[in-house]
Amino acid sequence: MRYRVLATADGQRIIQLPVEAEDASAAERSARSQGYAVLEVRSALPSLRLGRSESRFPLVLFSHELRALLEAGLTLPEAMLSLVEKESRPGVRRVLEAVHGALQQGSSFSTALAMHEAAFPALFVASIKASEKTGDLPEALGRYLAYEQQTAAVRKKVIGASVYPAILTGVGFLVALFLLVYVVPRFAAVYDDTGRDLPWMSALMLGWGRFLQANALAVSAAVCLLIAGAVYLVSQPGVRLALERWLLGLPRLGERMRIYQLARLYRTLAMLLRGGMPAVAAMRNAGDLLRPELRQQLAHARRDIEKGRAMSDALAEHGLTTPVAVRMLRVGQRTGRMSELMERIAAYYEDDMARSIEWFTRLFEPILMLLIGALIGGIVLLMYLPIFDLAGSVG
Repeated sequence: MRYRVLATADGQRIIQLPVEAEDASAAERSARSQGYAVLEVRSALPSLRLGRSESRFPLVLFSHELRALLEAGLTLPEAMLSLVEKESRPGVRRVLEAVHGALQQGSSFSTALAMHEAAFPALFVASIKASEKTGDLPEALGRYLAYEQQTAAVRKKVIGASVYPAILTGVGFLVALFLLVYVVPRFAAVYDDTGRDLPWMSALMLGWGRFLQANALAVSAAVCLLIAGAVYLVSQPGVRLALERWLLGLPRLGERMRIYQLARLYRTLAMLLRGGMPAVAAMRNAGDLLRPELRQQLAHARRDIEKGRAMSDALAEHGLTTPVAVRMLRVGQRTGRMSELMERIAAYYEDDMARSIEWFTRLFEPILMLLIGALIGGIVLLMYLPIFDLAGSVG
């Protein structure tokens, strides 16, 4: 759970810290371990006034513009003031004004950003906080933009692979619905006039056609309710978590989902380590991107590393690597190029994902076309089957 900790860093400035913890006591201990004097701990509830506008905050555009201004020679407060002055959207402007105001009051940039967690995710704040120790804020923004570009490329591949099957399924469903609601009842009226007994499968389909035509509004309302109920259930965290666990239990799909999560983990760790953040702190910040099971495994690995165990051994023991990744991590430990090797591991996983997506697309699309063709062809065949039977009797 996320908490807001009201604390002082030097006995004078009062700041708010967002802290992920199991309860309020753990949040207070976490803040004290970072050197803050805790004044109050509150649950971080979403803001009703700024939640909608902050959720649409253009973080990538903000990072691009801020980096360009800093590289042009402006100081951070001057750059933020420039962004405030050019912004015309009220919600985004309020966030920028609040961040600029916090900078004017002496807060660090990462602390100012952390006060608006709906606009600035924890990973972005962590990368900025790491850069404050080295003074390379433009480079940190560049690393985050590169990270977003890589992760967006993987998401686009997944979405792109699912667009065509979704369109094909939708069109096939509409064609089948048109046949059942409009065409089949007309054939049924013709067959009723003949007075002949129909094959039982054709009779069953014609009965369904009559039912759908006679109860079109009720069936449409029921379908809409089912869709709305399914969307509502999927939006519930418990149901979504159960669905993810079921998908993870599937042999090949579950392994692909795990590889995707590991790719995000290693790319995130590489970005934070390259920014100068210690390994334990980087793993703590990267944990929010993972599913609950993997997050727990990462927490166990982090505790082992805190006790002095090698990162490659700790990650391997808790199921956060593959044989190839373990070897690459050991090379990174020996050569001191851990961030570079983690980027290569992430790239290896992403290439593996791309190959799996391409294989799935090539295999699944023809199968889907065959199934939809069989469905529509079956409906047409059952409609004409009585005609074939009648023609055979006349012959």
